Amino acid sequence: MKIAQGLIVAALLSSLHAVAADIPLYPTGPAEDAAFIRFVNGGTDTLQVVAQKSQPPLKLESAKPVSVFFPVTAKKTIKGTLTSGSKHLELEVQAKPGEFATVAVLPDGKGIKQVTVHDIPDDFNGLKASLGFFNLDGGCVNAALRPAGRTADLFKGVAQGGLQRRSINPVKLSVQLVCANANVGPALDLGELKAGERYSVLLLPTAAGPRLVPATDNLAN
Repeated sequence: MKIAQGLIVAALLSSLHAVAADIPLYPTGPAEDAAFIRFVNGGTDTLQVVAQKSQPPLKLESAKPVSVFFPVTAKKTIKGTLTSGSKHLELEVQAKPGEFATVAVLPDGKGIKQVTVHDIPDDFNGLKASLGFFNLDGGCVNAALRPAGRTADLFKGVAQGGLQRRSINPVKLSVQLVCANANVGPALDLGELKAGERYSVLLLPTAAGPRLVPATDNLAN
């Protein structure tokens, strides 16, 4: 397990993309005993994440709602503030060594809520791509994801707040959301998946219905 996690971290580091707007939220760097946390804006207002008072907030717009993964000290509780419009919520999250935690901030009545999905990689195949499906929408019953135009599911029965991940061949791929055994919304084009890369598809709730958001699981610079 530990060796596999180290290989996955090394593979992610080798595929880093520089992001000029990255904010160094945490005082650690990638290491074998590090954990990784990213944030997802599941609302319509700009999400601001403050994890250290001395630093400017990380801002996520609804048009680009998923951050990169930030390295954090494993097993240490990260505390801060989440702000979406006029709504505020205290941030509290912890991740295990080698874990990739996704913190989604979602509408909750008149306020907002934090939903954290923990992803602990247990295998790695440098000849394939890794694709994860995150269900953050309780309105999608029996959430499934399948290649567009096909009937065989890549993922099925993903519970709200849950995640399924699998290795797939590095091919060009479009995926279709399925709720209660019916196609919902248009297919999502993921483009050409690359061997050795990790990808995510996140299902988010909106007033207009379920929304699929793609993300490449990059690490912060």
